[in-house]
Amino acid sequence: MIRLRPHHLLCILTYAGRGYTPRFTSGMDDLIARLGAGEEITIVTGPDDICAPWLDEAAGNAIPPSKTEIRAPHCHEPRITGRDQKAAGDVGRLLEQEITAGSSLRLDATLIARLRQAFQDNVIRSGCAACEWKDFCDSLSAGDFAGCRLTAER
Repeated sequence: MIRLRPHHLLCILTYAGRGYTPRFTSGMDDLIARLGAGEEITIVTGPDDICAPWLDEAAGNAIPPSKTEIRAPHCHEPRITGRDQKAAGDVGRLLEQEITAGSSLRLDATLIARLRQAFQDNVIRSGCAACEWKDFCDSLSAGDFAGCRLTAER
């Protein structure tokens, strides 16, 4: 089971091998492969399987990162929880199901395509407005997600 915050449902659609550090990118590559293989997603609040390893790394609980790699935990900041609320609402309306802590999803090729089309149509992007990655994700979306790593193997 993969634990994801609601706004990370959007981030995985445009993940193209870039991230905050090489270790972060390696972790995302592994997570994207698991998602593509059909592993179930459970929606959570607070640090998820994308954030938690990063927080452990920044706290020095793993191999210590360089000073340039340390980021302050932001999972509980209002701007991030607001992103989660917006993404949960948008995705929930699209899928006609409530997206809250404990909700489960399993991605397949059809659902990935549906989410990406809604992403391109700006239907599920209200949580992206102030994100530092927005322009990068916009360019990937405009290019029909070429280079993005999430695919369904099944």
